Amino acid sequence: MPERRTRTPSPPAVSRVLVVDDEENLRHLLHKMLTQEGYEVTTAPDGEEALRLLGEKEFDVVLCDVRMPKLDGWGLLDALTERNRPAVVIMMSAYGDPDTALNVMRRGAYDYISKPFTTEDVLLTLRKAEERQRLHRDNVRLKEEALRQFSFENILARSAQMLEIFAIIRKIADYKTTVLIMGESGTGKELIARALHFNSPRRDNPFVAVNCGAIPADLLESELFGHVKGSFTDAVRDKKGLFEMAHTGTLFLDEIGELPLGLQVKLLRALQEEEIRKVGSSTPTKIDVRIIAATVKDLPREAREGRFRDDLYYRLNVLSIHLPPLRDRPEDVSLLVEHFLEKQSIKHTIRKPEISKAAFRMLMDYRWPGNVRELENTIERAIILANETITPEDLPPHLLAPANPAREEPANDGDNPLSLKQRVRNLEETLIRRALELSQANRTRAAKLLDISHRTLLYKMQEYGIK
Repeated sequence: MPERRTRTPSPPAVSRVLVVDDEENLRHLLHKMLTQEGYEVTTAPDGEEALRLLGEKEFDVVLCDVRMPKLDGWGLLDALTERNRPAVVIMMSAYGDPDTALNVMRRGAYDYISKPFTTEDVLLTLRKAEERQRLHRDNVRLKEEALRQFSFENILARSAQMLEIFAIIRKIADYKTTVLIMGESGTGKELIARALHFNSPRRDNPFVAVNCGAIPADLLESELFGHVKGSFTDAVRDKKGLFEMAHTGTLFLDEIGELPLGLQVKLLRALQEEEIRKVGSSTPTKIDVRIIAATVKDLPREAREGRFRDDLYYRLNVLSIHLPPLRDRPEDVSLLVEHFLEKQSIKHTIRKPEISKAAFRMLMDYRWPGNVRELENTIERAIILANETITPEDLPPHLLAPANPAREEPANDGDNPLSLKQRVRNLEETLIRRALELSQANRTRAAKLLDISHRTLLYKMQEYGIK
């Protein structure tokens, strides 16, 4: 038989270990043991010295005793959690019991070793930590690759519709041509406008955004075009308008459909002549501004019905971008969920939670009428309410509703299709079954999801014949 070759083990991926223990002999023993196994080992006699070392150098693993003077293992563990340190913490104690092991892991430790321990105990625990670190690095790498592939100026998407929009932005960004962005509220119209600006030659010049529906009509003209001193009662000094502030840059007119008809005429002139006239002034001012407009309204319909000037619509609609609602691109939801989990965890300095399969299914099944903005708000709420894992109870109750309850069919063919009573019964039964499914038949959790009492749930289950 051919000689069997022994595979030489590769150097440990977790190579930098900080040993924290007040017993000098144990520090020396672990230093010698781990150095022989190829680890780079640093030692500290207490938690305060360990924190100082961690501030100067990155470590992959911290082997830390629970009981120490000055700053003990509990204090060190809490300090590392607050600082969001990436090191894996393994706690050690000669006074431990199952409750101690459980508590240290609840507080953020990766594992626990009881003293006295063998060399194999320590090495096996480190090898597990090594595998965890490898998986973490692979996960980070894959996330970074996904972000590079599916992100564009803080916009995350993998759907074909959004990737096509990214391509359009790249094509038109260099041109001064007016762009009209249309889409439902919360789809990210301002993000698209900013992407157009920051990918254009104007990127180093001002980007000025104004919501045309948020400023009273009698003040909007002054905000856009400016005014001269004495032009009206409160005009105590000359004021620059947003057009002048955006000179050589981009002016983003959000909710352009709310612009009063009288101002639409002046905006049309500013676009055509590339000049503005301040309120109270007879002298025009030349401007060099790229206009990007956005609206949730159906502007062609608004123009047909006389609520928006058709000549201004045609002037704005030189290049148009239609943002699809989130419900039409479900493949983007999972990417956005992961992104918002990361973003909101950092914002609130909370350890990033896992998300249960049931909660994830609710997020994927929901129609998101508020689009990306509603999804981010939902994730922020869930992160604040959740413990270590986001469950259905951490999500708003209305996410339980079926995708389109209006289309639910009556229970029997002979039922009145317009019967409100029958529709309510159908919807109620659907929600109860959904809550029981998501809670894995836990009736207490299902009642909490439905926002009803446990007794009411049991009564309703009996009424609808739900086992």
